[in-house]
Amino acid sequence: MPEESVDHIDFEALLKNAISPPLVKHIFTADPSAHVFNGKIYIYPSHDIDAGDAFDDLGSHFAMEDYHILSMDAPTDTIAIDNGVSLQVKDVKWAEKQMWAPDAAEKNGKYYLFFPAKDYNGIFRIGVAISHSPTGPFIPEPEAINQSFSIDPAVFKDEDGSYYMYFGGIWGGQLQRWRTGVFLGEQPESPFAFLPLNHEPSLCAKVAKLTDDLLDFSETAKDVLINDENGNPLLQGDNDRRFFEASWMHKYQGKYYFSYSTGDTHFLCYAIGDNPYGPFTYSGRILDPVIGWTSHHSICEFENKWYLFYHDSSLSKGVTHLRCVKVTELKYDEDGKIIPINPYTF
Repeated sequence: MPEESVDHIDFEALLKNAISPPLVKHIFTADPSAHVFNGKIYIYPSHDIDAGDAFDDLGSHFAMEDYHILSMDAPTDTIAIDNGVSLQVKDVKWAEKQMWAPDAAEKNGKYYLFFPAKDYNGIFRIGVAISHSPTGPFIPEPEAINQSFSIDPAVFKDEDGSYYMYFGGIWGGQLQRWRTGVFLGEQPESPFAFLPLNHEPSLCAKVAKLTDDLLDFSETAKDVLINDENGNPLLQGDNDRRFFEASWMHKYQGKYYFSYSTGDTHFLCYAIGDNPYGPFTYSGRILDPVIGWTSHHSICEFENKWYLFYHDSSLSKGVTHLRCVKVTELKYDEDGKIIPINPYTF
């Protein structure tokens, strides 16, 4: 549900009628990236900490400074285990602050944590940290990924063993400041600076294949193009469908499903393509709006069933920057379309 409706919500009714409970309640968590490693679910969320700043469109109130990794024996559990702090911003040489939504991958018995953070110039970059355990602790590389920028890394392993990173987020995620290939910082900081006009093609998420060691891009990042039903790129003014942030990729019945958040209109949507680079055709909504301004998710298969991991602000009773991660089953129809989910039953 959009932020402006918070004052009119009966939170007791909301909690009673939510389809899923918070997976942890002792800390605030968001942006859950879920994976199955060694037959177990591991969730890599961001850790919400109140910065004490007023809510703004640049995300200044998001003060995340570390990562807690959660684990579950199965996504049907109602409680996840907090495995403690796995990485802190003070241990990352190049990063100053704002460790936002991360993701993880496994290769040859090593686990890789991918995370965005602002460097000492105030520019979001994406870093990598490595561990021999899915729960860490993770040891960060001394530098961010070369030519990385913006936020929300999501790493997808294809069936041929290739790994791809999808990333990007507009407004506070700074994607709009990279339209020329270099960071545009000469104008006053504003989430609306450098955005395309409403009648122009929308900003795209980015995708790059990773090197064999998963520590770098093997190519220049490309646009993740989302087309409408007529084969035309979605426009920037198409706020109910265009990309905003929160990339995720999964594969179902041979097709590539790129999913994302529309940000200011609060939907989780998806588009389908024939290869990891796209183009993708907009195919519908996954999740209706939740309590709280943001929506961010992951999709994971476990024992032949699919699950949506997401967050809302029900635990903090609508304080939009203090969230809690949740999980619910995700289903497809006979045509491979995702059946939309309402996070509340009233």
